[in-house]
Amino acid sequence: MLHQLPNLLTLARIGAVPVLILFLHDGRYAPALAVFLAAGITDGLDGWIAKRFGYVTRLGAILDPLADKLLIVSTYIMLVLAGDIPFWVLLLIGFRDLGIIGGVLVLQTLHGEVQMRPSPVSKLNTFLQISLVVLIMVERVDLLALPVLTEILLWLVVATTLVSAFHYVYFWFIRPNPGAERSSIRTDH
Repeated sequence: MLHQLPNLLTLARIGAVPVLILFLHDGRYAPALAVFLAAGITDGLDGWIAKRFGYVTRLGAILDPLADKLLIVSTYIMLVLAGDIPFWVLLLIGFRDLGIIGGVLVLQTLHGEVQMRPSPVSKLNTFLQISLVVLIMVERVDLLALPVLTEILLWLVVATTLVSAFHYVYFWFIRPNPGAERSSIRTDH
């Protein structure tokens, strides 16, 4: 049972998404922030436990990025509906993510199994997306007001989303190395 702990934490994170959506829908940013932060902690914890104790599973490799995307995209949708984030930013992030999924499917069709590892720019993009969400919620709870920082973070999210998208297009399709092993292609998680 202990070897399933990372997967159980991931499932708990997935289960937290509807709760987060309800809190944001009701404009209850303080509990939404608590749920979002708790989900972030479980994300780090499940990865650490899986790697530290050798509990990495194929199911976990699929569920973990799914949980991350559900959490981020759901939060962004709700923040767009609340008027906290412009709609076009959500479109940009959503189409980049769909492009990555589509790219992986194309590469798997053409070259077989693709090991999914995030690129450094995608890791930065994810960090900035999470930071923007946290800062917006902190501002909405009146814990801190940093509108200039929020604006800067928003534009950094936009920039890293675009750079990440172009990075994948370039390394997957424009500059493929035919002799390289395709199983280690970097992709977002």
